[in-house]
Amino acid sequence: MNNKKALIPFLVCILVVCACDYIVLPEEEESSSAISKGWSALATNIGKSNTGDLHIDITIRNETADWSAMHALENNPAVLMASDGTPTNCDTVFVSTGGHRLAPGFQMRGYTAGTKAQPTIQLIYVECKGAEAAPGSKLSIDYTYVTGEYNYYYQETNKVDTTLEVDLDKVIKEVKYPIGEPVEGLIHKPADPITALNDCVLTLTEVTRTDQGLQFKWQTSNPGDYPTYVHVGTPPVIGEDGIFYGFYESPDLASVPITPAGDKAEWTTDITVPKDSKGFYIMLSVESKKQRLFVNYPVDITDK
Repeated sequence: MNNKKALIPFLVCILVVCACDYIVLPEEEESSSAISKGWSALATNIGKSNTGDLHIDITIRNETADWSAMHALENNPAVLMASDGTPTNCDTVFVSTGGHRLAPGFQMRGYTAGTKAQPTIQLIYVECKGAEAAPGSKLSIDYTYVTGEYNYYYQETNKVDTTLEVDLDKVIKEVKYPIGEPVEGLIHKPADPITALNDCVLTLTEVTRTDQGLQFKWQTSNPGDYPTYVHVGTPPVIGEDGIFYGFYESPDLASVPITPAGDKAEWTTDITVPKDSKGFYIMLSVESKKQRLFVNYPVDITDK
């Protein structure tokens, strides 16, 4: 009897050890392509403004490894740092994505600003009054960015405050837009179906050039038992000129038709772009998973 009792702890240990054979520890994620570097910036031209101030044209690239929107901190001057460490404040700072989220690896040099009724194109630049970009100078810009899906209720999720550093000795005049660094598997074709809110399927069925720009025809197919709205806003585009076209507003504000249960719905959106602009990608935000949560997709319409 005592021998049997002595066997019990031994058998328990054997069972525990054997059970361990079925525990699989998660492998470490490959981080080489997923590490966020924040946003980067480069100078594309250094000259003088109309008033004779130092003018620096800038291109910004999304290197966060995710969809991201950024803007320079308000009321914060950029700082021009000379090679000897002497700082100069630069009060004119236009560095932003214009409110839009930009796909990872994409880069830009301007965006639509102003108002929805009177949009204007705002190029990205910094001006420094009474300054010179002597050899060895660098420009620092304090900025903030957010990454990931757009959630109307939590708009500052993953917010980061940091600083852009621009080496003014390295001016790159020839820049290819809008993709600075391709991300494998990121780009969607126009006909690719996208699963949206309540398992509705969204499809871009037609892209048409108009006198004012581009018109997109959308279709949703609802397999469910209840009617559903699927918001996509008024999707902006970015082309080979590096300009983000489309005045920003929360994508849930644009009205869409209801998609009846077991049926389809269609509607159009329009975006104003110059007639000579081309090479566009749609930066599409689709209401998915739950209301007012938007998942992003870059759609290739470079042939339009």
